[in-house]
Amino acid sequence: MAARSIIRRHPPTALTLLAACLLAACSRTTAPTSQPSTITATIDGQSFTLELALDNAAHYRGLSGRSHLDPDAGMLFVFGYPQELTFVMRECLVPIDVIFLSPAGRIIEMHAMAVEPPGTPELDLKRYSSRWPAQYALELPGGSIERLRLKPGQKLDLPFDSLKPVSP
Repeated sequence: MAARSIIRRHPPTALTLLAACLLAACSRTTAPTSQPSTITATIDGQSFTLELALDNAAHYRGLSGRSHLDPDAGMLFVFGYPQELTFVMRECLVPIDVIFLSPAGRIIEMHAMAVEPPGTPELDLKRYSSRWPAQYALELPGGSIERLRLKPGQKLDLPFDSLKPVSP
């Protein structure tokens, strides 16, 4: 009721105010982030282009739906704080290795994740756990753990300090 009386008494002011509110809302939802969408990292002398998963939607989606992953590609999942992480192979059609990392970039746990049949119910997907609190998870093409000779406790040199998760 009060809004109607303002519009009737001051139509240009009310419309200007409404337009300003709408523009402010649009600018908040469409403003570019300062985070890159990919980073380049070198692991054991091999360069990788890593897609960044910085929010809950990207964490859930991961590499789902991929039928191919280049040998020098992968995904780095960034979380706001160390926590026990569990990953699954949801609708991913290529084998993936997952490496769970501490806040300092040390390898906590690693798994070679096998392809699950498409359409496997969520509750039937095999779980791959960090077993200990991890702040990052790195997914690389299947066989990378062995090929790169990665070991628990090994420190990976990635730009962790510049990566921050996006709040939902």
